[in-house]
Amino acid sequence: MIEINKEILKKIYPARPLDSKKYDYGLLLVIGGSDFYSGSPALSSLAAFRAGVDMVRIVAPKRAADIIAGFSPILAAYPLEGKWLESKHVVTLITMTEAAKAVAGGNAAVVIGGGMGRSEETQKAILEYLSQVKVPVVIDADAIHAVGKNPAIIAGRDFLITPHTYEFFILTGKEIYKLSDEEKIKVVEAEAARLQTTILLKGKTDIISNGKETAIDKAGTPYMTVGGTGDVLAGICGALMARRINAFEAGQAAAFINGKAGEAAAMKWKDGMTATDLIESIPEVIPF
Repeated sequence: MIEINKEILKKIYPARPLDSKKYDYGLLLVIGGSDFYSGSPALSSLAAFRAGVDMVRIVAPKRAADIIAGFSPILAAYPLEGKWLESKHVVTLITMTEAAKAVAGGNAAVVIGGGMGRSEETQKAILEYLSQVKVPVVIDADAIHAVGKNPAIIAGRDFLITPHTYEFFILTGKEIYKLSDEEKIKVVEAEAARLQTTILLKGKTDIISNGKETAIDKAGTPYMTVGGTGDVLAGICGALMARRINAFEAGQAAAFINGKAGEAAAMKWKDGMTATDLIESIPEVIPF
């Protein structure tokens, strides 16, 4: 059992060579949003930048993409026709993913799921995309619901799944909300082994397992119940995986960064803390 501490950051964030160039530290594709929800992809993307990724490209339905593009000049958002993700968009998503992989010399990853909705058409499109994608993927939020319909699709893939306890139930059929941390650890490890994937279970104690090794992270604060903190975590995970950090280590480092940034933000804002405050506190955690 690994208990995560700040030492992991020294491994994740070594000093950069003087001849570093764009995309050496990753290009992240964030796929999410719908006609009603636009905040999630933006939060993941801004968090990814603060976690050190070189570039983020957002792909979202048109209304969400247009809104996101106005949040910040650093956000590049590609609009998909329509109000939500549909099967007709999958070819575009795969093309953009392969283009990202090519331009970044393989230093590319995807975050998918935030704000996408759970319509049958959208869930089907998510599964179609995941069955074809060939870069590391962080599967969050509504994409977890899609995978719950066909969990075999993730077996042996370079994926990191980031559920809270209810999403874990959707993914695995295992109700763990009332279990002790010790019991949760055993279940998460067993399910990661069964599904042949890496799971980051979010909670008071974060549990990360690839089915062979398991780590726990106790950083965090009760003020992180505010909406959007899970989107921030997904963005940090994606930023690290785009830097070719394996899913198990990325999950550990991201959980620690997210929790410690939450602690820092809560010291300033307490009940007034928002997900954007959490994002702005990320550099306080990784000062190397």
